[in-house]
Amino acid sequence: MTDTAIRWAQSGDEAAWRGLWASYLEFYATALPEAVTAATWARCLDPAHPMGLRLALVDGVPAGFALHLSHASSWSPADDCYLEDLFVDAKARGTGLGRALIEDLRELCRDRGWSRLYWLTGRSNARARALYDSFTPTDDHLRYRLDV
Repeated sequence: MTDTAIRWAQSGDEAAWRGLWASYLEFYATALPEAVTAATWARCLDPAHPMGLRLALVDGVPAGFALHLSHASSWSPADDCYLEDLFVDAKARGTGLGRALIEDLRELCRDRGWSRLYWLTGRSNARARALYDSFTPTDDHLRYRLDV
């Protein structure tokens, strides 16, 4: 039997998170400059920054993460929570860690008075979409991204 827990990332988690982050980027066949990864990590540890990082641990070892940010909304007087990145290590997939990370964020939203939790995923990411569809149907929005 394994022991699982979800908690905030701590400074000593950097190496483990970087390993998970590298696997996440590999899954999406992308690479980011080191400066971006370093800035992301620093933001996640800064209590004044709206970006946060929750880690899922299996037997004390980080096996997944949920990187999120809160922001004001023009659709609600309360803030929204955007789940920007969700990842579970391949060895831990199918164990419920992804579901647990989303449930954890849902509880965090309730605790902080945020109105909504939302996320995006690739159309071809069938495994993630099956999990997400078990929470709520897609709202059928399309994303447009303009680099500036």
